[in-house]
Amino acid sequence: MNKEYIEELSFDIIGAAIEVHKFLRKGLLESVYHECLKEELKYRKLNFETKKSIPIIYRDKKLSSNFRCDLLVENCIVVELKSVVEVHPVFESQVLTYMNLLKVPKGILINFNSNNIFRDGQKTFVNEIYSKLK
Repeated sequence: MNKEYIEELSFDIIGAAIEVHKFLRKGLLESVYHECLKEELKYRKLNFETKKSIPIIYRDKKLSSNFRCDLLVENCIVVELKSVVEVHPVFESQVLTYMNLLKVPKGILINFNSNNIFRDGQKTFVNEIYSKLK
């Protein structure tokens, strides 16, 4: 895994979201976009886990938690989906937390309730893991 691979994968994921958005437009529930995005990722032959359980490890003990990210693509990018009027900062914190707990370098927050996914419907995040990649 390197930065170039992560960037190409990000481009593919955002492209998949744009394709879903072109077909469905805005105004539907998050669950509808989630199902369609899963199909688009399969079509693009990308590996992913859906509703990935995120463990909490405290003092070397795995605790039960209800954290689940919408998608973990190729074991290196967290994708969190929304269909909301306004993206709240807590959604951004959610993505960053999932990235850190899963120890992945990048996350993408996608809001399908936007006019244009590329311009204003997605935001990407990186952490210190990403900065250490070549």
